[in-house]
Amino acid sequence: MLRLAKYWQSFLIGLQGNIVYRMNFAVRGFFSLFHLIVVFTLWTAAYAGKTEIGGFNLDQTLTYFVMLLVLQFFISAFNEDFQISEEIRNGLINQFLLKPINYFGYRFSIFVAARLVSGTLVILPLLVAFPFIREHLTLPTDAWRLWLGIPALGLSAVIQFAIAFCFGLMAFWFLEIQSFVILSFAIETLLGGQVFPLDLMPAPLYQVSQYLPYYYQMYFPAAILTGRINDPMQAVSGLGIQLFWAVALLLLGRLLWTRGLRHHTAVGG
Repeated sequence: MLRLAKYWQSFLIGLQGNIVYRMNFAVRGFFSLFHLIVVFTLWTAAYAGKTEIGGFNLDQTLTYFVMLLVLQFFISAFNEDFQISEEIRNGLINQFLLKPINYFGYRFSIFVAARLVSGTLVILPLLVAFPFIREHLTLPTDAWRLWLGIPALGLSAVIQFAIAFCFGLMAFWFLEIQSFVILSFAIETLLGGQVFPLDLMPAPLYQVSQYLPYYYQMYFPAAILTGRINDPMQAVSGLGIQLFWAVALLLLGRLLWTRGLRHHTAVGG
């Protein structure tokens, strides 16, 4: 309990720090409404003269993208990779090397606090948009979706933070990581189902995507909760693969941290 207490304090500090910038999250949330307008416009045009695309109607597809918007604010890593790289380059990482605190645990506590603030604030623009999108929202009511969707959301958050953590640690070797982060973001956006639902891809490509970590960042939990995955056993199998990637990325982060410290020169901080 004493070990957990310090991370609870880190969480509280992160909560206070992010509340200070609550207007930034709120403005970002309201600007996301423009993205939602574009999505509704494009997919409404795509469904013109059609009742289904890929076995799903317009309302199911729009519900999927609304769910993605919510999940982005609750579980996505925003700028954690840049924050970690800055602490390494500026020498602020040194203070964690001299104290009995795990740096990953500290940063993850801050990440959870930030997502709690941003996730809560995104509810405000959604309340504004709700009267206009209400008739398009159609969520399945199967109980198993909740039981499997919640663990999927938790593992998705771990995967996203672990990837950001690994990219942040690259600052041990590279002076600037922006190019790596931009490339990763582009791949995640495409293969994470944020451009289009992954089940619309050709069957062979969709099957391959299910073994990649990007599939489990956003698409997998959204597909469970919005009905694009209808087989409970497929969801259970996906949870197993998702757990594998979460553990693998955590181990990779541990390896990069250990190797990176060998290259680190403790100056400043």
